Amino acid sequence: MWSFFSRDPIKDFAYEIGPQVAELNEKSLWSLHHGKRKSNGDSVSIFVYEGKAGNDSQLMLIKAAFKRVKTLRHPNFIIYLDGLETEKSCYIVTEPITPLITYLDEQLNDEKGPVQQLVISWGLHQLAKGLSFLINDCNLVHNNVNLSSVFVDQAGEWKLGGMEYSQTCGGSQDPFTPIIKGLPYLEKYDPPEKITKKPGEKWSSDMWGLGCLTWEVFNGPFVKSTSLKNPGKIPKSLIPNYCELVGANPKSRPNPNKFIESCRAPDGFMNNKFVTTMLFLEEIQIQDNEAKVQFFNGLTQIVDLFPTSFCKQKILPQLLHAFEYGNVGSSVLAPLFKLGKLLSTEEYQKKMVPCVVKLFSSTDRTTRVKLLQQIESFAEHLSPQVVNDQIFPSIVSGFMDSNPVVREQTIKSMLHLACKLNYKNLNEELLKHFARLQSKDDQGGIRTNTTVCLGKVACYLHPQVRQRVLSSAFLRALKDPFPPARQAGILAMSATHNFFTLQESSQRLLPALCQMSMDPDKTVRDQVFRSIKCFLGKLEKVSENPDLLAEVEKEVNAGGLGATNTSGWAGWAVSGMTSLTSKIYSSKKGPQTTVPTPISAAAAATTTATTAATSSAVGALKAASNSTKKVEIKKSNPGQSAISKSTYKDDDDEDGEDDRSDYGNDDVIVKDNHNHGTAAADDDDGEEVGWGDQEWGDMEVSL
Repeated sequence: MWSFFSRDPIKDFAYEIGPQVAELNEKSLWSLHHGKRKSNGDSVSIFVYEGKAGNDSQLMLIKAAFKRVKTLRHPNFIIYLDGLETEKSCYIVTEPITPLITYLDEQLNDEKGPVQQLVISWGLHQLAKGLSFLINDCNLVHNNVNLSSVFVDQAGEWKLGGMEYSQTCGGSQDPFTPIIKGLPYLEKYDPPEKITKKPGEKWSSDMWGLGCLTWEVFNGPFVKSTSLKNPGKIPKSLIPNYCELVGANPKSRPNPNKFIESCRAPDGFMNNKFVTTMLFLEEIQIQDNEAKVQFFNGLTQIVDLFPTSFCKQKILPQLLHAFEYGNVGSSVLAPLFKLGKLLSTEEYQKKMVPCVVKLFSSTDRTTRVKLLQQIESFAEHLSPQVVNDQIFPSIVSGFMDSNPVVREQTIKSMLHLACKLNYKNLNEELLKHFARLQSKDDQGGIRTNTTVCLGKVACYLHPQVRQRVLSSAFLRALKDPFPPARQAGILAMSATHNFFTLQESSQRLLPALCQMSMDPDKTVRDQVFRSIKCFLGKLEKVSENPDLLAEVEKEVNAGGLGATNTSGWAGWAVSGMTSLTSKIYSSKKGPQTTVPTPISAAAAATTTATTAATSSAVGALKAASNSTKKVEIKKSNPGQSAISKSTYKDDDDEDGEDDRSDYGNDDVIVKDNHNHGTAAADDDDGEEVGWGDQEWGDMEVSL
């Protein structure tokens, strides 16, 4: 029983006291230690005071500070978590913090000059705001504002500590005369009125301390107060305010609120985008939706100028909260995903992935488009299970959306998701939509991008599916009336040449390519000759040495090869399509029915010979977006397909049946919805052929 009363409370302390932080030695009554919670290992900071005989005055200050810290709750003061008080010792547990002097030497020096000033401007703003709360609202005087009483949390926020000398204004001691602190190091921070006895305001001593702190932040610790007469490296925009802080007359020193107001004035030191952004985030709960949308729309462009710690610990949590509970729409997506890159893999899975899944279930088109535009920034963090079970079922509806911008972005998103799709979603569901888009979409740019995307994801397809699909898809693209679509088909063949057998190359691909050598568009012809040389080179190589056949065709039946290097041949189509659709479909003038389609525009360009001698298909895309004349595409060569007045529609036949096409042969039947007939591509033997025995939706492949 007696052992219970004699137990040492320190042994039952819920926190493990770690190594001491040396920067506060002889600068504070406390010693600061790193620590962690015994139950879960969470990091904390622990202020420790071990009393000695004859130091009763210090013990009284420590116990008073302990009570003050427990009851003082404000964002600009260090956060109290727990504490322990014994007869001769005291322990205060706070959030993980770093002394400001350490932060300036080790972390802030790594930032660039402009970023350093942004951090300092916000830090001084927060300290002045904390002093305003303490003095104006709590009627307390800090009496210890200096470099050793300010700390920085994990987000980079500057916070006040060192409350052991605080006192009530109008208390037992004269509030204009600082108390005796007992530490020689702190004497240099005493204001001049300690000697002159001049009366001042209740904030005079603390604002003097803020002036000393400002000088040391820019110039390093000083030895004597006479150093304050030379501003040194203090920025010119801050010098007038600094001079007011360290004025000899205590009554001339500004109230903390007035100091903030003066620094936030035009051309003031705190009048910058970073402080404005942080202030908006602090008050975001009371802002209207219009202000929030405007703020988030402009945040993406300026967030790169901000310190990484603030972006990750302060701005990103606010964006997540705004997405979860605020009615801000899609405006939050761009900065949200941009800052999400700062998270670790574990943090991303916990914070960002649930948001992504929720966003894909949204029916708002603007949200869907912006989400798809950002998919490159978060696709790598999505697990295959999440993609197949929660994201792909939602995203697949975009292939059939009536808005061409949604269809386009959905196609492009497959470049980043294909590697995570399972067999059914990739080899059946996705290819079914690709077949319909390539053969029936009324926008040439979308048909072009479908071919491009198929070429890029070919390496992920099952070998049996790939052998049946690729040649049929790319040969179909050669019949397209839109020149960039034909060029995409030719380039895709060349980029995926390793997936074709030599027999297929010689019997199906080369004959078709030779016919395309008479294409009316020179950019198409140029690519045809390069592609022919590629396939002929392989055939010639094996002809000279038949033993090389197995090596040349080694990738034909290989699966899961990873992404092929197609940036050089296909990047033009993806990027070019973005500018094309933005010109055609983003216009708010008039209904969509009055907008010229890329097909008719390309036809006009072909008829008037304006596409001659261009170096890339980007020029063709831009030319197409500027043309409005609709003309007939006539058969100019024996090898060309005869497509007359054909428009690529996604309508069903009059009998109500879906006329969806699939890949199975090398020719295409295009539905002519104007004449209610078909314009068939002729095979070499003159027969009209379809696309195979099965539709993509019904395609079955035995493994």
